Amino acid sequence: MAATGIQRASVRTRSSIEAHPIEFTGSGGEYFRVWIVNVLLSIVTLGIYTPWARRRTAQYFYSHTQVAGSPLEFAAQQRKMVVGFLMMAALYLAYQIAAETGQELASMLLLIGFAVLTPFLWGSAMRFRLSATRWRGIRLAFTASWREVYTASWPVFAIAAIWVVVLFVTGAMSPPSLGGAEGDESPLQLPALGGLVIGLGIVGSALTLLCIIRLEYNYRSLLVLRARIGNQMGRWKPVYMDFVRIWLATAGLFLLLVLAVVLAVSLFSGSMALLFKKVGSGGIAGMVLVFMLVFLGGFLGLFLISLPARAYRQARMFQLVWNNVGVSHIARFKTNLRTWPFIRLRIKNMLLTLLTLGFYRPFALTSEYAMKVDSVMLYLKGGTDQLVGELVKQQGAFGDAAADALGLDLIG
Repeated sequence: MAATGIQRASVRTRSSIEAHPIEFTGSGGEYFRVWIVNVLLSIVTLGIYTPWARRRTAQYFYSHTQVAGSPLEFAAQQRKMVVGFLMMAALYLAYQIAAETGQELASMLLLIGFAVLTPFLWGSAMRFRLSATRWRGIRLAFTASWREVYTASWPVFAIAAIWVVVLFVTGAMSPPSLGGAEGDESPLQLPALGGLVIGLGIVGSALTLLCIIRLEYNYRSLLVLRARIGNQMGRWKPVYMDFVRIWLATAGLFLLLVLAVVLAVSLFSGSMALLFKKVGSGGIAGMVLVFMLVFLGGFLGLFLISLPARAYRQARMFQLVWNNVGVSHIARFKTNLRTWPFIRLRIKNMLLTLLTLGFYRPFALTSEYAMKVDSVMLYLKGGTDQLVGELVKQQGAFGDAAADALGLDLIG
């Protein structure tokens, strides 16, 4: 999919800046063959094939992404991806067992453990991903120290602390802990307790959202600023409030969509009441069926309502980042991705995916990836051959060893 308004051939300007397109040369039909094999093998192996599937997917998209006329390469070691997958699966399983068996102390400890491990896992993942990415034989590297990674990760610890406090307070306010024997509570105590718990949940969710926004900004900026190709470091211009404005606009769009749906549902409230009345005469089984359908419809409706807002946020973040990043003084990026066409594409893809019971998914992924990639133009200072030669000299032996500097690149 070619982006409008961008000249796809390389252009040399008066200041020796060359404009090079970034293009996706794959197609949904080609990726479907990769995708269907991944899905079938993941089902047969009960999910164990997941790291191999991820590697095949990354290799397909990388090899079909042309940067200044040359494809990217994904040269990850499969063993490390498998180990990383098993580590994450074990941690998730342990938390689920603790939660399902009502072990609150174990759940809290695992939650704190996740917070402590999250910066390590993210930093390892970024080291792994960049060290596995090559362009014209030049390997990228993520050079942030662990101190920088953990400093940028403070919102993770804030989120863990928020929910530990919420769980502790709600547990302390449970009826048996209010004093007296069970059943001694006044009729007003339980509603008041329920309202307080809901209030704590709302406050905790709001604070968590603010921490998530800050974490996204910290991680994205650290990734760009500490990414390196040769000896050239990344350049980052966005500020935290740019992220806040996009999130606020996303929340506003979501609320408008919810309001529109509520108004639409209110118009059909008479029909719904008539349906409940008819089904109610059919007995308990009919009522249960209707409530299940309403619940599933509400869940699906909420997911579909949030789709345009999520697509809006993704498009705006893509524009913000790719219009404000570069590589030292030698390269910068610009994108002409348009927000509303991307939202329309996301809605179309979701509807077709639902109608085809998921089989349209690979075509959806490739079309969205192509729209984003084809919208980006790379501006390089000097010719590509001269630049590549200089980067190869700068990289030296360090480039091949960067990924294994700490021996902890476990998460693919």
